[in-house]
Amino acid sequence: MLDTGSPYGLIENGILALEGGKISWVGAGTELPPEYSSWAVEDLGGRLVTPGLIDCHTHVVFGGDRAREFEMRLEGASYEEVAKAGGGIISTVKATRTASEDELLAEALTRVDALIAEGVTALEIKSGYGLDVETELRMLRTARKIGEVRPVLVRTSFLGAHAIPPEYKGRADAYLDEVCLPALAAAHDEGLVDAVDGFCEGIAFTPDQIARVFEKAKELGLPVKLHAEQLSNLGGTALAASYGALSADHLEYLDEAGVSALKESGSVAVLLPGAFYTLRETQLPPLDLLRRYKVAVALATDCNPGSSPLASLLLTMNVGCTLFRMTPEEALAGVTREAAKALDLGDRGTLEACNCADLAIWNVRHPAELSYRIGFNALEKRLFGGLE
Repeated sequence: MLDTGSPYGLIENGILALEGGKISWVGAGTELPPEYSSWAVEDLGGRLVTPGLIDCHTHVVFGGDRAREFEMRLEGASYEEVAKAGGGIISTVKATRTASEDELLAEALTRVDALIAEGVTALEIKSGYGLDVETELRMLRTARKIGEVRPVLVRTSFLGAHAIPPEYKGRADAYLDEVCLPALAAAHDEGLVDAVDGFCEGIAFTPDQIARVFEKAKELGLPVKLHAEQLSNLGGTALAASYGALSADHLEYLDEAGVSALKESGSVAVLLPGAFYTLRETQLPPLDLLRRYKVAVALATDCNPGSSPLASLLLTMNVGCTLFRMTPEEALAGVTREAAKALDLGDRGTLEACNCADLAIWNVRHPAELSYRIGFNALEKRLFGGLE
């Protein structure tokens, strides 16, 4: 079982007491308090129990696919070249704008169901493929609906500052004034937003433009996070940290000043090896610096149609270890304890009294197996709020 007091937090022959969808007690079987001795017992046969997995960065709601762009990249085109040729995020925007809420939901559920089948009990879902008021709201309503029709906790992020739509080409500030900021206000009024995100990059928005979005989020009382330092170093991470961001994500080009800013703010560094793998990047995120500064490091799928068409958090753990050289213990913490911090879920991510009884039960002998295996799902069962 996963706690925080030893390597992996492993408790041999441990016991969890569950009541009312919460963890009532956790510890070694020899230390069970007498008041629990008459409770019904389910023997798990020595299986590993971890917190339910948490995917803290996804774009699972979208229309269409970008398989042709996958071919283009294999033929030599870069991610930026694809985007400048009218592909990339903008191609998904076109497909998403024409999709109904029912169509978006049906497509998204195929991806969410794959995550749930691997023990995921909470995930974040972003907007950002509408880039107009109507479609951004439709995406966020779809994300909320997922949490109603599936046993999974959904946290939504407004990502209106994801890309500049064709009709605003060369007029990013006008897009922010006329679409992004009004859409954020409307989404907040409907109760559709848990956090505000942006894409700070040469092909998207400058730090000054992202700051305008963050100021609006601050006015609305919403926390922020940021796609930063994925393709270059524009200082987006330091900007996000200055707003006390929940997280900064991607971070391949992050420098020591940015790492120090994360440490100071307490923001989580979210690494996304699926995008690194798909785009065949070579610039590794500064994991040793993050370790040295003791910055919390989470892992997530970044499930999206273009740069990370990945709907497996278990594979994400393996790739994080193989490509980024994370340890299996760091990877497991990255999809439980640290991922919970990245979504401000204080009652999830660890097995301790008063936390939600979101559990994953695994047919493995050692926690490292969860990162070691490739294309193998060892999940025995999953509990959400104590229920299968």
